Amino acid sequence: MMGFVDALTTVFRNKYATFSGRASRSEYWWGYLGYVVIATVLQIVGLVGAAALLNVNESLAGLVILIPYLAILGMIIPTIAVSVRRLHDTGKSGWMLLIIFIPCIGIILWIVWMVEDGQAHDNTYGPVPTNMME
Repeated sequence: MMGFVDALTTVFRNKYATFSGRASRSEYWWGYLGYVVIATVLQIVGLVGAAALLNVNESLAGLVILIPYLAILGMIIPTIAVSVRRLHDTGKSGWMLLIIFIPCIGIILWIVWMVEDGQAHDNTYGPVPTNMME
């Protein structure tokens, strides 16, 4: 099982925009948790910073609140990439990720697919993930 720090390093640095191959459940979920934690912290810092600057300079406060969202935008690519690799691990095409845009049923299917066991053998998307950092 890949740990939290290893997953963050793999998802956000080593395989930033790698849409090929496979990702284990631990890589996916630790990476997703890291995304949520980092995004939340950035939003809080941005809001606190903007609130502190609001009475001093409104335009600077607007810029401070925008910076965390630009960083969060930079995390969208690796989040999509690891989701595609996770689908590959279950034997599904990465295009199946688009199912999340179908109201109600899409999010349910996405969650089910992300917690599903990966295929225990090599498939068309590559070998079984080793959970070792690359």
